[in-house]
Amino acid sequence: MPYAGLQASSTRGVTVKQRREGHRMEERPSDFEKRRLLLSMLIPFLMVSFMWLVLGAEALFDTDLHFLGIFPLRASSLTGIFTSPFIHADLRHLFNNTIPLFVLGTALFYFYPQVSLRVLFWLFLLTGLAVWLTGRPSWHIGASGIVYGLASFLFVSGIIRRHIPLMGLSLLVAFLYGEMVWGIFPGFRPNISWESHMLGAAAGLLLAVWYRAEGPQRPVPFYEKEEDDDGDEEENEHGAMNQLN
Repeated sequence: MPYAGLQASSTRGVTVKQRREGHRMEERPSDFEKRRLLLSMLIPFLMVSFMWLVLGAEALFDTDLHFLGIFPLRASSLTGIFTSPFIHADLRHLFNNTIPLFVLGTALFYFYPQVSLRVLFWLFLLTGLAVWLTGRPSWHIGASGIVYGLASFLFVSGIIRRHIPLMGLSLLVAFLYGEMVWGIFPGFRPNISWESHMLGAAAGLLLAVWYRAEGPQRPVPFYEKEEDDDGDEEENEHGAMNQLN
């Protein structure tokens, strides 16, 4: 009888231990996703913070950093390809770019971690260089070109990959920022760089096509897997028959 009681206690102990391990296993994916989300926010947060720091420094020291923007075909403003997104005209200009840049940037790093840094780098380079080559003879500043590039990349990538979660992200981008499309047309809004908007969107589309084979992909449907397995079996049977012959 004592032995039976000891065995029962041991069984209960193992059961409790297994339950605890099961709870830990259930919590781990959630914790992983939280860390992944926080890491995805890091670079967009740093970019936005630096933009606010720059505008604050302009106000504090009563200076104007527009010369760090892009003036088309002026060699001295080539550095503006990478510095112009961090320069804004005023609080309203910066605020209008802050939220979409943070949201879309986080979505880029969360859903496309394999290519996110490359996409962001090429958005800066392609958008800035295209504005420098083709823009109106005026100073072009602000992160709106990058915002349009991110929105375009996320929208097009989700569609051409035909992956349901990414297609859902495409629909969400279209719902939240669909009205941005009007910003690519000249004359729709005065005193904006519609060239940056249009060329940023074009760069995002180009990068979505270029990187379509990298990053998350649509899972292979079960019926396609079965067809592949049947094809492999047929090839193996033919190979065996050839060896016998």
